[in-house]
Amino acid sequence: MSGNTPDSKRPPRQPRTGTTSTGARKAASKSTRSRAREFALQALYQHLVGGNDAAAVDAFTRDLAGFHKADSAHYDALLHGCIEGAAQLDALIEPHLDRKLSEVSPIEHAVMWIGAYEFQHCLDVPWRVVINECIELAKEFGGTDGHRWVNGALGNLAPQLRAAEVAADRGTPPAPAQDGAQG
Repeated sequence: MSGNTPDSKRPPRQPRTGTTSTGARKAASKSTRSRAREFALQALYQHLVGGNDAAAVDAFTRDLAGFHKADSAHYDALLHGCIEGAAQLDALIEPHLDRKLSEVSPIEHAVMWIGAYEFQHCLDVPWRVVINECIELAKEFGGTDGHRWVNGALGNLAPQLRAAEVAADRGTPPAPAQDGAQG
């Protein structure tokens, strides 16, 4: 045969590994916290791009399909914590960027807010999980290489905000604490 059968025009079947062809996790394999991060990202995007206040964005997001599968307490903490602490989060993130924060895509900006917020306030989430979750968000919703950029910025921020945890994971003595660091 010439290889031009109807079957040859179909994309190859994706393996059932829990990931899509881009490497992002399939919806069925996502935890309630991962879903909460996705909804928080969508809400933070609306806030950054549209300037909408937290209450309006929150009401809209809670009506989206699938919200009932998200950890609503984690979503609340992320959405309201990031918006209320935006200036402080930006001050933590900006030194780890190679450009001005105003030049960063709103998706990557919101993902980094989520990461920095979780580093500071969600100490039950290991630092490596925070970074991995943010990379997944950037892969799924951000630009082509946005996940690499998010990884670099949050990877540099983690030792500042989670010094003891990062040092213990790496088997090195913790660096001296800096402003904003959690011990």
